[in-house]
Amino acid sequence: MSPGIIVLVCAVAVGVGLSVFKSRFDGRFRGTHPVRKAAVREQVESDADDKVRLTEDDLGVELGERATLLQFSSAFCAPCRATRRTLAEVESMVEGVRHVELDAESHLDLVRRLDILRTPTVLVLDATGAIVTRASGQPRKPDVIAALGVAVDHQPR
Repeated sequence: MSPGIIVLVCAVAVGVGLSVFKSRFDGRFRGTHPVRKAAVREQVESDADDKVRLTEDDLGVELGERATLLQFSSAFCAPCRATRRTLAEVESMVEGVRHVELDAESHLDLVRRLDILRTPTVLVLDATGAIVTRASGQPRKPDVIAALGVAVDHQPR
C-alpha cells in the first residue's frame, strides 16, 4: 500500500473520530466545577464549598422566580441564534423561568470569572442564582428541560 493512501486513511479516521467526539459532548449539560478566581456572592455556610451565586447586579436584570437560563453569545455565532430560539421556547413553556442572553464580548469580566471558553455557553441558575449546571455548544430542548427540572428542584442546603 502506498504511503499516500495510508496518510489518507489515517486522516479520514481522525476526522471521523473527532466528529463523533464533538457530537457526543457538544451542547450536553454537565455538572459545575469550582470556578477559578470567582468572587463568590451570598454563600450559605453549609454550601460554601465552591458554589458561585450570580446576582441581579452581575446580570443587569432580575433573576427568574424559579430558575434562570443564562446564555453567553457572540455576534457572529450561528449556534447562538438557534440556542436563543430553543431557550426562549423553553422559557415560554415553564412558568417562573427567565432567559437572559449576554454578549460575551461586552461582559468579559463575567466570562473570565465563570471560565466561559466558547459560545454559546448556557448556565442554568436556580432561584438564588447558584449555578446548577452548564452546557457548551447548542443544547437540545429536552436537555434544557431536564436541566431546568434539576434547577427548580434544587434547594440550597
